[in-house]
Amino acid sequence: MSSRMFDVIVIGSGPAGEGAAMKCSKFGKKVAIVESYRLIGGNCTHRGTIPSKAMRQPIQNFVELKHNSLLRDELANVHLHLPHLLKNAESVIRSQVSMKDQFYRRNDVIVLNGDAKIINANEVMVEDPSNGSQKIYSADSIVIATGSRPYHPPEVDFNHPRVVDSDTVLQLPVTPHSITIYGAGVIGCEYASIFRGLGCKVNLINTRDKLLSFLDDEIIDALAYHLREQGTIIRHNEEMESIETTDDGVILHLKSGKKLKTEYLLWANGRTGNTDKLGLDSIGIATDSRGNISVNESFQTNIPNVFAVGDVIGPPGLASASYDQGRYAGAFICEGKNETSLTQNIPTGIYTSPEISSLGFTEKELTEQKVPYEVGHAFFKSLARAQITGNTTGMLKLLFHRETFAILGIHCFGYQASEIIHIGQAIMVQEGKANSIKYFVEATFNYPTMAEAYRVAALNGLNRVF
Repeated sequence: MSSRMFDVIVIGSGPAGEGAAMKCSKFGKKVAIVESYRLIGGNCTHRGTIPSKAMRQPIQNFVELKHNSLLRDELANVHLHLPHLLKNAESVIRSQVSMKDQFYRRNDVIVLNGDAKIINANEVMVEDPSNGSQKIYSADSIVIATGSRPYHPPEVDFNHPRVVDSDTVLQLPVTPHSITIYGAGVIGCEYASIFRGLGCKVNLINTRDKLLSFLDDEIIDALAYHLREQGTIIRHNEEMESIETTDDGVILHLKSGKKLKTEYLLWANGRTGNTDKLGLDSIGIATDSRGNISVNESFQTNIPNVFAVGDVIGPPGLASASYDQGRYAGAFICEGKNETSLTQNIPTGIYTSPEISSLGFTEKELTEQKVPYEVGHAFFKSLARAQITGNTTGMLKLLFHRETFAILGIHCFGYQASEIIHIGQAIMVQEGKANSIKYFVEATFNYPTMAEAYRVAALNGLNRVF
């Protein structure tokens, strides 16, 4: 075994690893990034965010065209097929990999392909899976950014071809006629929208009493209503009793006594941190039952020069949040400080149909904290741009302080929600009087645009105060 010295070794090349590596490199550090897969980009690029959203977009476009009265008859017998969508997603993945590869080359980040194992606080062994050769690399700081994978309970047979998770669902050879999705978190809800858009019969099994309970209640209600309107069968407060597999499908037995048979079962109930092969026990870093690592506000583990960022530390499990966590850890490595307060202002983007995006407090949270707030709504059906595009489903909801008019929460459901949220975010993060809902009343918006929803919502909310 030979040894090579770096300032920083990052394990994992997903958004969190990329953020840490680029931050340290820009600061002049000698950086290596270890990736077990043959191509860089991590789960986000190859099995998560990019492929699922690349699949969703043509489905969304197709559904919108079918709702157009001028094209409805012509498209009546046209169908999209999952294998074709997956093939289309591959081109996006290739572009992302090429772009990231150029980033690393341009910033002199060394990419090491292989499986990493942390030997001690300053050394990482990388094994080449193709020939078993091992090399040891040393560094002043180590950043664990290995991400997560779908949780596999031992009683579920994932070797059966009709039982898939959010990784293997991307390898389905055909478009299913029916599918049961067990788990109604973000991934489950997003795939329910995708498969309904393909015309599949969808059962969405939720182990809790409502969908995505971290969202504002009004948004939750809207999501549930529109998923059902599209044809998804949602079953709340249900738990698996057992799974029976057959040659032509899967029968899900629920504890309530229900039996649901569909062609495929998509297990989307939880994730596990990719830490089991890192050798963390031997260096004294503990993980919880789901493989997640505990860190402090600077993303340090109990070993000060070993950091952990991204999905491997648990929620929120967003690509955007993971990238920022990586940057903040990199800033602490390079400068001994960071602006971790910014991690409180990361929006949630959920790519259901329609989209959801939110930032800040919900009504329930403000009520519990006894904050005097008011609500401003803008329903998309009243916006000219929404009427022109035919995307009239949805709304923008602003929560603001009744006395200071500071924006406390932004919740958007509908067309381009994940884009619209950033306009409000720019104002919400301002300090003092600059954070005011009155800005949207005084600003001039292009017409017609979806952004105009901010002016409508602001006026609606202020009318409740004055």
